[in-house]
Amino acid sequence: MRSYKTTGVVIRRRNIGEADRLLTVFTKHHGKITIQAKGVRKISSRRSGHIELLNLVSLSLYKGRSMSTLTEVETIDNFSSVKDNLKSVGFAYHICELVDSLCAENQENSQVFSLLCDVLSKLESREDHVVLISAFEKQLLSALGFSHQTHLVNTQGLIEEILERRLKTRRMFPFFD
Repeated sequence: MRSYKTTGVVIRRRNIGEADRLLTVFTKHHGKITIQAKGVRKISSRRSGHIELLNLVSLSLYKGRSMSTLTEVETIDNFSSVKDNLKSVGFAYHICELVDSLCAENQENSQVFSLLCDVLSKLESREDHVVLISAFEKQLLSALGFSHQTHLVNTQGLIEEILERRLKTRRMFPFFD
């Protein structure tokens, strides 16, 4: 079956060529996948608004030789109140960086997908973002098998040790401390 549908959250995007874009989407049934979205940077593109960062989308894809190509997309939730607040956006980008960095390509993990959607929903309404992000980091590490300890104090240190690099969002957004 070369065509398939899935639901996912856009966690990363990169421009390629004149009008195309590469998307990294964390999906419920396929895990983290890279998708080529042809022509979405053109002014006349009807799909460009749907594939913004942090959007929960329903995707129709065509399986190519090297990667899937986007054929149709529909927004389920765009988490607009998260995008309206700079502090919330910083935390959301941090969440996306963690999921993108720690999860392997094409490995289904419905627990991480549920965790990702849940934390984005809570980010819309919750005031204490630092506690929410700390809990998310611990649950993500546990779901991925990196840590079974729920009493971890320094999750940032463990994550940076696993990735063997510093987290970009921690340096860009000073309100984590």
